[in-house]
Amino acid sequence: MKAPGSPDIRTRDLRAIVALGQHPRFADAAARLRTPQPALTRAVKRVERALGVALFTRTTRHVALTSAGRQFSAVAERVLAELDLAQRQLGGGRAPGRVTISTYSAFAVHVLPPLIRRYRELQPSVELAIRERRQDEILEDVRSDTADFGIGYVDSLPDVFASGLLRREPLYVVMPVRHRLARRRRIRIEELRDELLVSPPSDTFLRRLVDGAASGAGIELRHGLTVERLLSVLGHVAGGVGVGVVPEGVLPPKPWIHFEAAHLVEPSLSVSVGLITQRDRYMPPAAAKLAALIRRAYRRLEPSRGVRG
Repeated sequence: MKAPGSPDIRTRDLRAIVALGQHPRFADAAARLRTPQPALTRAVKRVERALGVALFTRTTRHVALTSAGRQFSAVAERVLAELDLAQRQLGGGRAPGRVTISTYSAFAVHVLPPLIRRYRELQPSVELAIRERRQDEILEDVRSDTADFGIGYVDSLPDVFASGLLRREPLYVVMPVRHRLARRRRIRIEELRDELLVSPPSDTFLRRLVDGAASGAGIELRHGLTVERLLSVLGHVAGGVGVGVVPEGVLPPKPWIHFEAAHLVEPSLSVSVGLITQRDRYMPPAAAKLAALIRRAYRRLEPSRGVRG
């Protein structure tokens, strides 16, 4: 029974919001849900009307989540996951738990595979989900309970979060193999004055950190290409588009074939990577075991080395 005053939102409406957030075209989202496009449109309007807020901005070809839409989509994902788990448990299936991690793509690609393999050996019946997100999205996933915990930058977090440091990662300048700065071991930030940079969005922690250091050195950097993922920075640098600045953990194991990398110095910058949870929030045992596995993996490393799968 619907509680008095609560919005009348159905499960299929939640699935519509999640699908459209992941596939920003009505035709693609409708195909994913195997539902007619007009039905999807009606579901979205029904939820927006029930909540009294716009969840999407619309253009002629695409839609994009609003700030309210991002918050609600994260809640919807969590609700759907819990409903699915409860259904399987009540139906007699073996589903002792589901663990969701929210982290950036480089950690998901370079660090998690061997740890997930080990975790699967220890907890074969636990369902796992990895959400590859930007820093602000990682925090929102943790805040909204969409993720059991996050792995991201912990240098400056709101008080609502608790964190545990895993590793400090120095920043590196990455460049094409035939670049004039290639094969240097150290590069000063002022030497990037005239370079075209491949960079993360301007509202990200890393971009603000680098731009602040450049401003302190009295220069303005040329951000010629903006990409969403740090792994994409490497891809475009390797393709000869420009130069990038990334944390050490983004770099794959050596040998590097398609790009070169050197420490960024004067100033030397670093980011603190850590495990992020809600303060005073209970972590389910299945999630706590995976978090402990990640912590142990980092404790075994030398301070100057990254985790490499």
